[in-house]
Amino acid sequence: MIPTSFPPKDEIARLSARMLLEIGAVHFNAREPYVYASGLPGPTYIDCRKLISYPRIRSTLMDFLTVTIMRDAGFEAFDNIAGGETAGIPFAAFVAERMALPMTYVRKKPKGYGRNARIEGAMSEGQRVLLVEDLTTDGGSKISFVDAIRETGATCAHTAVIFYYGIFPETTQTLADHGVTLHHLCTWWDVLAEAREQAAFDSETLTEVEAFLGNPRAWQEAHTAS
Repeated sequence: MIPTSFPPKDEIARLSARMLLEIGAVHFNAREPYVYASGLPGPTYIDCRKLISYPRIRSTLMDFLTVTIMRDAGFEAFDNIAGGETAGIPFAAFVAERMALPMTYVRKKPKGYGRNARIEGAMSEGQRVLLVEDLTTDGGSKISFVDAIRETGATCAHTAVIFYYGIFPETTQTLADHGVTLHHLCTWWDVLAEAREQAAFDSETLTEVEAFLGNPRAWQEAHTAS
């Protein structure tokens, strides 16, 4: 069923942050920072994959994501919903079901045998494709997926995620330079505000997380062993 009436964006952001905190998807640790894929440290980590195990929260967030896409991009803007391997695949399926559209997924790289394809499912030339993922940090992985979609002759001008870091100012510009608009439900700032409201972490941790969010590059430099 296609959702048509939901709260305004700021309330969606607050509720989304609340749900991520409720299922333990949010991790803050300033004393023993996490190491990101870039090799750099940070006191925050989020695991959106946990959402697939919580049906009520999963369903609500997928309704939120669907209505956000339709509000921002248009109600008849897409012909195909593509998920990025692997975390984006279930969420793309949920959104495609709600929008009554075909679903496909994009591999990170060709599988190396058979058709050696990166696109699984039926995607055709001229289709307007929405790329769905769980989250985005700097937008880099999205560009690779978008390029694979465009190689089929389809177009891809939008990507939608549950969670956007919202702390690296170059992200939206990087995507925009590639002809892609980003849609999201909440950011680290929304999660931090809700964590403060709930006193979900001690004040020292929240203060350190805020320092990181305010200037992540400087925080990482200060916490990277020379």
